[in-house]
Amino acid sequence: MKENKITLKETFKLNYKGFKIINKYCPGMFLSDFLHAAVSSVVPYVGIYLSALIINELAGGRNQEKLTSLIVITLITTLVLAILQGILSRWSNSKKNTYYYSFLKIFSDKMFSMDYEDLDSQKMQDLKSQIMQNNQWNAWGLSRIYHTFEQLIKSLFGILSAVILTVSLFTSSVPESAGAFTLLNNPLFILLIIGIILLTTFLAPAFSNKADSYWVKLSEYMKMGNRFFGHFGFFAFESDRALDIRIYEQNKLAFDYIKTEGVYTKDSMGVVFARGPQGIFHALSGAVSKLSLFFIYLFVCLKAWAGAFGVGSVTQYVGAVTSLSGNISMLVQFIGSMKNNVPFMRTVFEYLDKENNMYKGSLTTEKRSDRKYNVEFRNVSFKYPGSEVYALKNVSVKFEVGKRLAVVGMNGSGKTTFIKLLCRLYDPEEGEILLNGIDIKKYNYDDYMKVFSVVFQDYKLLARPIAENVAASLNYDSERVIDSLNKAGFTERLKDMPKGIDTFLYKNWDKDGVEVSGGEAQKIAIARALYKDSPFIILDEPTAALDPIAEAEIYSKFNDIAGDKTAIYISHRLSSCKFCDEILVFDKGKVIEKGSHEGLLENKNGKYFELWNAQAQYYV
Repeated sequence: MKENKITLKETFKLNYKGFKIINKYCPGMFLSDFLHAAVSSVVPYVGIYLSALIINELAGGRNQEKLTSLIVITLITTLVLAILQGILSRWSNSKKNTYYYSFLKIFSDKMFSMDYEDLDSQKMQDLKSQIMQNNQWNAWGLSRIYHTFEQLIKSLFGILSAVILTVSLFTSSVPESAGAFTLLNNPLFILLIIGIILLTTFLAPAFSNKADSYWVKLSEYMKMGNRFFGHFGFFAFESDRALDIRIYEQNKLAFDYIKTEGVYTKDSMGVVFARGPQGIFHALSGAVSKLSLFFIYLFVCLKAWAGAFGVGSVTQYVGAVTSLSGNISMLVQFIGSMKNNVPFMRTVFEYLDKENNMYKGSLTTEKRSDRKYNVEFRNVSFKYPGSEVYALKNVSVKFEVGKRLAVVGMNGSGKTTFIKLLCRLYDPEEGEILLNGIDIKKYNYDDYMKVFSVVFQDYKLLARPIAENVAASLNYDSERVIDSLNKAGFTERLKDMPKGIDTFLYKNWDKDGVEVSGGEAQKIAIARALYKDSPFIILDEPTAALDPIAEAEIYSKFNDIAGDKTAIYISHRLSSCKFCDEILVFDKGKVIEKGSHEGLLENKNGKYFELWNAQAQYYV
């Protein structure tokens, strides 16, 4: 957590900026909260004032007509305010219930709009993880604004209401017949009492805010501990870990990790703070708060005893001054909480304010019915951010439209990086990539992305109906969905689905959802790529979990269904690429060989020949 000095200017600036973001995503929430808090804070004072009038009348003139009027006014006012408070409470709660969804949407929207290079970076992933941890840990960050807004409104309206009811406490004079008690009329004595009450009123929340400031100091220390607990504390709920947990008794290992991780021991910094300064400041806050209450009662009772006002007014003044002190404390505590929230808000806006540097382009990708799209890598070099090692170095390749291109090589040779650059998830540091002779940076980014369909190695399916998975949309063409599934070899399995293409995958959201095997999931992923109907289709080792022969069979069949599309196959298994028109052999980020399968095998000293013979035992 940053240790820069926190000023009031930065405090209000960052928290107000956060307020505007929340208000944008939760329209009406702060308005409903404002009205509810305002009415709720005024209601007690109305009751105090009317009760004081009734008690004074009972203790004084006891005029039946006046008492009846006061009682009727009190009942009607209480009823109206209760109904209004109930309506506003309902409205406020309904708006608050949308907050968590809106909070997640703030960050999901940012993730969807962020350059993939930043989204994929360790720094941005760490920032997002820290923001979520801070939110779950003690509602720091944006959630602190959401949780304390009502506190601000209640304190402001409470102070205003209490001041109105309290003024007469200091202006009511003790009669001269009270003797020594006339000292209570002395302006200097009144100022002294006000000073003492205000001092204790401000000290209590100041001590409380000081205690809370230790949460800020703990945040960096707790970061790794929270991650430990977030993982090992809940990993038993992850169904894909169930077998390993039982076979290797990993639950015991998890408990050991949690117990031995420093933040959970009795000597951890959090416990030391709680036993030491943090606990002391909380105790001081409570003690000073009670001291303030003592002086309030003392001053009010002395003036009442001396005859400055009736017994009914004691209720009014004690309640009003106590509430005034409490609301001033609440306001001071709010300001302190917002100040303590600044380091967490800095983290939030370091993430949300991250600017996109990738040029999005403006040219429209021409819609060619003949699918004649020519792609060329021209002396392309690339290093991942923070790395000094080239993932690709001086790669020059031309794609021949409608042909089949295989990209092979060992793990880490640059194959997937090649695809990421082609799909413009990253931009090359050197050289350029051309589409129909034009640098791809000049094309409208979203338009350019429509040229490609990719089945990645770590593809994901949703626990939603099959049709929605294939179409990647709630709206879809049923005939196209079925046709894509048939082409992907899913025909027989589809016949067994209880609701056809409307059958849910998995049981997350539907008890009748079906489980599919790894091979069946791959076919659905391939059907999704076919449904998009892009001129370029790429398989980036989606069958890596299968044996080499099974992978070769899927690739061979896919070669038939790709039709006139330009197909690119990424694999470190050479058997999958025998049918391709051209094979690129990557090694250490460079294209070291290219040609057909037969042609590359003729070079007995080549890398392809070496890899082929090393893997040949699996192809027999």
